[in-house]
Amino acid sequence: MVKLNKIYTRTGDAGTTGLVDGSRLPKHAPRMQAVGDVDEANSAIGLAIVAIGDAPEAEWLTTIQNDLFDLGADLATPVPEGEDEPWALRIVASQVARLEGQIDAMNAELSALDSFILPGGSPAAAAVHLARAVTRRAERSATAAAAEVAINPQALAYLNRLSDLLFVMARRLNGNGAGDVKWVPGASRQPFDS
Repeated sequence: MVKLNKIYTRTGDAGTTGLVDGSRLPKHAPRMQAVGDVDEANSAIGLAIVAIGDAPEAEWLTTIQNDLFDLGADLATPVPEGEDEPWALRIVASQVARLEGQIDAMNAELSALDSFILPGGSPAAAAVHLARAVTRRAERSATAAAAEVAINPQALAYLNRLSDLLFVMARRLNGNGAGDVKWVPGASRQPFDS
């Protein structure tokens, strides 16, 4: 476990931050943008857990929050070329597979989509949709970082699957899709009656 006795260190005052291997990067580097966006996704999931309450989905999301801390550590640990790194905390295929299993189980209970849906419905579903959108941003940041530095492919797969899981979970929280708010293309083109 990590033990933090002191919250501020002053080491980042010049605009850099430390990576797990001890190297430093500018706080605005693509790798650090991805780490920050994963942290924001984790926070949005925390809000979703509060909105969900005692339903089983809250427990699933708590496990995912722990995974996202692993993922942040993964992103903050440079991938050395050709070296074995058994000490590094990395997202692994079984974590991605767990998400896939949860997606498949939830999706089996849902009616097929006949339209795109708007992020909304119940408060819990709306919170999960927000977490999904923030997760998509984290994925974009992580793929942007991967264009510049080596990133664990399983970390990228995890973020991609997580946004899918959150979409399906939002539908589940909307009465298995019955409470989904459907997109009506061009609906606002007509003037409102006054």
